[in-house]
Amino acid sequence: MSVKSIASNHASDGTASPSTGLTSNSQSSEQVEERLSEEKRIRLKVDLRLCTIAGLLCSLNLLDSGIISSASVTSMLHDLGLDQGNRYSVSILIFTVASVCFQLPATLAVRILGPRIFFPLITFSFGLITLCTAFIHTWKEMILMRVLLGIAMSGIYPGLALLISSWYPREELQLRFAFLQSGQLIVLATGGIVNYGLNHLHGNGELKGWQWMFLVQGLVACVIGIATYWWIVDFPEHSNKSFCFLTKEEAHIAASRIQRDRGDVVPAPFTWKEVLRHFLDPKIYGFAASFFLLNLVSTALSYFLPIILQSGMGFSTNKSILLSAPPYYYAVIPVLLSSFVGDKYRLRGPVIVFNSLCLIAGFIMLGFANQVTVRYVGTYLATGAYVSNWAALNSYQASNITGQWKRAVTAAAITACNGLGGVAGSFIVRQEEAPRYVTAIWVSISSHIFIICIVAAFSMFFYIANAKQTRGRKIIEETEGFRYTY
Repeated sequence: MSVKSIASNHASDGTASPSTGLTSNSQSSEQVEERLSEEKRIRLKVDLRLCTIAGLLCSLNLLDSGIISSASVTSMLHDLGLDQGNRYSVSILIFTVASVCFQLPATLAVRILGPRIFFPLITFSFGLITLCTAFIHTWKEMILMRVLLGIAMSGIYPGLALLISSWYPREELQLRFAFLQSGQLIVLATGGIVNYGLNHLHGNGELKGWQWMFLVQGLVACVIGIATYWWIVDFPEHSNKSFCFLTKEEAHIAASRIQRDRGDVVPAPFTWKEVLRHFLDPKIYGFAASFFLLNLVSTALSYFLPIILQSGMGFSTNKSILLSAPPYYYAVIPVLLSSFVGDKYRLRGPVIVFNSLCLIAGFIMLGFANQVTVRYVGTYLATGAYVSNWAALNSYQASNITGQWKRAVTAAAITACNGLGGVAGSFIVRQEEAPRYVTAIWVSISSHIFIICIVAAFSMFFYIANAKQTRGRKIIEETEGFRYTY
């Protein structure tokens, strides 16, 4: 079925146009019930196929942070000369800089090349580079590998955010981002336990523990990259071309759901003018700033948690690696619960504010409590809150924009600023400030106060815009009948 037929005939099977939000009067209640049942069945197929592989692929970025953070409390820093000056922080920073520089072209490439070509290619590349990192000998070689890794990983987050948001109506987005994030967390947490085991292979095969971490997990990523070609699905209008996925009729129903929700299932023809004009929308910069502030915290925790546990709380190397895993397992619970509430009641801003307050409480416990147990519990609260806000902020931005190229631009912009937050986050945990890490604590708290302010400003703007739309004085996002979700 052609994309034109999906766009022009989406109402012929009883779906609504985005301008009215109404279903055809000719439908009987039985037909409506049958259509909804069919849509639910197709949605489950999409969940099982797309959210599983998306969570696995997204975990690769966290897998990298898990490997290098676990390796940082072994002999790696001394072996490669990364323990001198800020070399370790620079190795983290350079990865982010390389990733940010390639964010926009990589995201556009997802649309142009298609997910079945793009994601297997970059996933296999990531695995190969990680595997090769096991055999480097100097900090300069580490810097080079981090640059290549950043380029290879630049399209993972924005590309998957674009693909996920293309498949689901707005009221279903946050829970799907939560599914994606939960897969990441389970892989990351399990990776920490695996790293604990791999570190015990120190000396086997004349390889050190940290080398086994890079070698084994790089090989696993290569295998995942090969499997991704058959596992990943295409965009809704081409989904019948995916391997053993939807029929043409099912693909039409899936695309009709999106057309009914926001009318942007078919992308406009690609031109640089069409792409770049979306940078004039100030909302993009507000969303991007929120992700910058969020990733200040996520980078600090994901890369430095073992170091905090070792230097700040006095745990041994192996215990630091092992104890960094449970907070990520715990985070699955708040991200799923908050996302379920957000989708069920179509709430975005209040969920983000609640998560931000939980994070602030967690960092107060981490920074100012005297008991190690209380400080460790604080890492649970902080980790659960920032992970939950990643899903909430993604659904917040995806629910309030329309158009495939605007989605691509927004995904690239927020991921680039997310990366820039990583650059800043890599420097706020200072070894000389152990065991309290005062700079990291105050920057993390302040960043989420700013997120609350941004959400409050957006909510007021969205409320006023919706009121004008109701009175017929405004068309939002160039789409008749579209309303903001806040």
